[in-house]
Amino acid sequence: MQKPSFLKVYDLKKIHEQIKIRSGETKLGEKFQFLDPEGDFEEQLENSDSKYVLFGIEEDIGVIGNHGVAGARNAWKAALPSILNLQYNDYIKGKKVLLLGHMDFDELYHQLSGLEGEERTEKAREITNFVDKQIVIVVNRIVSAGKIPIVIGGGHNNAYGNIKGASLALGKPVNALNFDAHTDFRKRESRHSGNGFSYAWYEGFLQRYFIFGLHENYTPKKVFKKLLKENNIAFNTFEEISVRQEKGLEYQISEGIDFVKSNSFGLEIDLDAISDMPSSAMTPSGFDLNVARNLVFKASRSKNIAWLHICEGLPGEEGSTDFIKVGKAIALLVADFLRK
Repeated sequence: MQKPSFLKVYDLKKIHEQIKIRSGETKLGEKFQFLDPEGDFEEQLENSDSKYVLFGIEEDIGVIGNHGVAGARNAWKAALPSILNLQYNDYIKGKKVLLLGHMDFDELYHQLSGLEGEERTEKAREITNFVDKQIVIVVNRIVSAGKIPIVIGGGHNNAYGNIKGASLALGKPVNALNFDAHTDFRKRESRHSGNGFSYAWYEGFLQRYFIFGLHENYTPKKVFKKLLKENNIAFNTFEEISVRQEKGLEYQISEGIDFVKSNSFGLEIDLDAISDMPSSAMTPSGFDLNVARNLVFKASRSKNIAWLHICEGLPGEEGSTDFIKVGKAIALLVADFLRK
């Protein structure tokens, strides 16, 4: 089978110059596995002894369709050098990671050229629906090969592709634990970054859904009512954890994981939920990065973890402080997912 459309498959030559080789040290990128870009895609995936498949998504069209701030398409570029240059040691090993490459949707952006207002929004939503199908194919192939996808970058619209792709591969609905300031459970008015979970839910691909750290100030009353009506949807809020301190953080993390871990589940990390993290909806009041790291580490211990997705990072210009900050934050979260 040929590689899926829009997927650029890497080999060591592609990324070698981004690895900072130092005498006496081994970097994670030196230990990654790769596919032969010219070989049979599906056969190589199945024959690899890797446990994880790492790839990026260079896309923020779903964010544009949700009236958000664009820029998440650059998060993979920011994250990759930081991931490659993590130390390979007894705490984190890279031999079981296959670095697949990234999904490049640059050619779709010309369809938005010259459009403004609602016309631009509607076109972005139409394109997002097309992007969904491409993400589903890649995630489905990875999960079908018995691997765990680590998906970096793009808008949170791509949660839909992760959920559907994994569900189809496993032949059953899956669960999701979403570390997020927002539900992304908005009405199904056409696809964008704010309704990936609601589409997956109503189409039967998502069985149980937990939102960790929902912001009370930015969630409409009708959304809370909708969530509370569903037995298979649960949440906690940032305010009850960090402002009112009604329940301990450790308890809340365990509660979230326990809600989804009886079935195959994915972990969705929206960088919007982290305080002062450059993202498409940056907040001055959110969780410390270490809370996200702790959640990622603990969720990764579950035998039913099916994927990790880190999204909505807004790194800005290459070499800028924000670029470095977003890249390092994503690399730390990936390291915690792989940590022994």
